[in-house]
Amino acid sequence: MTNEELIAKLKPIVASYAQDKAALEKIDKDTDFIKDLKINSANLVDVVLDVEEEFDIVIDNTSMEKMLSVGAAMDIIEAKLQEK
Repeated sequence: MTNEELIAKLKPIVASYAQDKAALEKIDKDTDFIKDLKINSANLVDVVLDVEEEFDIVIDNTSMEKMLSVGAAMDIIEAKLQEK
């Protein structure tokens, strides 16, 4: 899966939680879920759960704590998909 395809799959997941819709339109690897998209920490857990469901993966607590940006999420998703 290319970076563009991964971002395309992540965008609708984070869209329902993002408070900053302008930042959502410019989403890329460097986008920070909390600082840029204004997703609160409680909703960040929901993002992780939705990502697990979308990609049929399990994200452990250690990985979850690192998943603070689009780039980190992409790295974690790719690693988990390779483990399957």
